[in-house]
Amino acid sequence: MAMATAPSDTRAPARWQDFLQLLKPRVMSLVVFTGLTGLVAADRPLNPVLATVAILCIAVGAGASGALNMWYDADIDAKMRRTRGRPVPAGRVQGADAAGLGVVLSLFSVMLMGMALNWLAAGLLAFTIVFYAVVYTMWLKRSTAQNIVIGGLAGALPPVIGWAAASGSAPLNAWLLCAIIFMWTPPHFWALSLYTTEDYARAGVPMMPVVKGAASTRRQILAYTAILVPLGVAPAFTGLGGAAYLAVSGLGGLVFLLLAARLWRSHAGESADPRMTDGLYDVRAGAKDARNLFAFSILYVTLLFATLLVEHVMGLAALHLV
Repeated sequence: MAMATAPSDTRAPARWQDFLQLLKPRVMSLVVFTGLTGLVAADRPLNPVLATVAILCIAVGAGASGALNMWYDADIDAKMRRTRGRPVPAGRVQGADAAGLGVVLSLFSVMLMGMALNWLAAGLLAFTIVFYAVVYTMWLKRSTAQNIVIGGLAGALPPVIGWAAASGSAPLNAWLLCAIIFMWTPPHFWALSLYTTEDYARAGVPMMPVVKGAASTRRQILAYTAILVPLGVAPAFTGLGGAAYLAVSGLGGLVFLLLAARLWRSHAGESADPRMTDGLYDVRAGAKDARNLFAFSILYVTLLFATLLVEHVMGLAALHLV
């Protein structure tokens, strides 16, 4: 009599690309960029090796947060078109492996930052990881429509971490950079959520369009944009930004405001899922105003920080308008 054999696991083994995807490289790239800008904008001489270590720690900390987020959110990611192909819900990586990777990278990045640079920067990095992985992912995301507003603090802190790594302090200009990203986050993510509303509703995530409706979300996007635009220009008046920054932030802010006003007047978010694919940008006509604001918001924040970075690298004089 033949012996019964256990069913084999037919899942393909995880590839290194799957573990890289756990780290959310797209999000990490923005975190690294804004962290680098904070480090350079501090205008403190820093050994190139230590500067590299600081940016590495910020990158690894961001990746750790991403891995922990993907572990905990696997249940809702599996229900959303945009996220169902991620490694954990797709079954390519076990949840325990994602969680373990996140914990190990968290400890590594914080300890290395503290030992190589300073413990203020390390403490801010630890706070950022815990805030994103625990406060936002495990609590806010599933409990309140203000999840993006409050949780946005985690994504806003990297320039402060970079500044602290370079100088050992976190002055008002560092927190001004943090405030810009903090106020940018709601219009950025709510624009996306307007044409992915069905995903969030299906997953039970109380994103603003799900809870308050599309019209309310569009009004709030305009309100946050109206605060963001002058805040984005403010570094030109605090000695942080120069003439180029004033021009870029002024023109970019005007375009941002115009796109937000156009979105406010539109009917984006009021029809069935308008996406033609699982991607972020291929949408039908009714959602294009939301898609356009979402896309421009990425360009806007990139240009602001790139201009500051170039000005400080080149040693261009600040305007000192006040």
